[in-house]
Amino acid sequence: MSLDWIYYAISWILLTWHSAWDAIGVPVGAVIGTNFAWILAIVFLVVTVRVILFPVFVKQIKSQRAMQALQPKVKELQEKHKGDRETLQKEMMELYKKEKANPLMGCLPMFLQIPVFLGLFHVLRRLDPDKQNKTLYGWTADQFQSASQAKLFTAPIAGKFGSTADELASLGANGTTVKVIAGVLVLVMIATTYLTSRQMILKTGWAEDPQQRMIQRLMLYGIPASLLISGAIFPIGVIIYWVTNNLFTLGQQQWVLRKFPPPVTAKKTTAPAASRNPVQPAKAGGLFGRGKTAPPAPVKAAAPKVAGPKPGAKPTNNPKKGRPAKRQG
Repeated sequence: MSLDWIYYAISWILLTWHSAWDAIGVPVGAVIGTNFAWILAIVFLVVTVRVILFPVFVKQIKSQRAMQALQPKVKELQEKHKGDRETLQKEMMELYKKEKANPLMGCLPMFLQIPVFLGLFHVLRRLDPDKQNKTLYGWTADQFQSASQAKLFTAPIAGKFGSTADELASLGANGTTVKVIAGVLVLVMIATTYLTSRQMILKTGWAEDPQQRMIQRLMLYGIPASLLISGAIFPIGVIIYWVTNNLFTLGQQQWVLRKFPPPVTAKKTTAPAASRNPVQPAKAGGLFGRGKTAPPAPVKAAAPKVAGPKPGAKPTNNPKKGRPAKRQG
């Protein structure tokens, strides 16, 4: 199956945004060793894709809410079919189908962005001045030449941490500079990838379903760890896309989680009514759920009860109250 349609689409969005920034007056030439028109074109490629995928993101949040609401039923099934994994999986699939919840929906936005990532990866790999066909995927020769010379702090956006000496020579790049810029960006990419998963898990909690919990662990630890190795083959422009996408995700998740907070599930307790504390203090703010816990409201000490006079009883006077002391003659 040909992926040319993806390469044409990615190229068209990149070139459109680059032309827009050029028309606005963003310098095409390098400023502080950076061609901002091309960097902004990559950044707004992210914005374009995320706007298109926003309805999918909303479905992802709804699915996660549905999965969270089903956790008590999932727990019951696990206790009921303890030791019978096959029956447990069958019952859980029926439960998900009945409640219209999909455990894999949480990964859908990421999967839908894989073609965009691969398309950008392919397009940027072609930015080699030695290439003969410079007009592929709708590029003009001038646009190709401009993009192949685009840099971030003097490191070409087509360069990567693992670039060979020949590749660096064709791009006219310094190997040390490329490794430093690419290395820093890879570390930022790993950190922001970890934080996006951690942010969601801290707000929604770990799943009771082993399958869902395994997916959460993969998202939290597996993917960031894999980037430590695979990041060496990503062009700098692709890493800029990934970091921008992660930052966009952090902001979008924070907005959604504040506007539509996860439902609070009541936990069973055997404590007596007098010692129960059903209302848990909410976490206040914090980008990653590490805000300070709101202090409980101070409880005023109850005044001691004073028994009132019985109906029909004569009032008793306190001879000492309000009377001056008698003087000794």
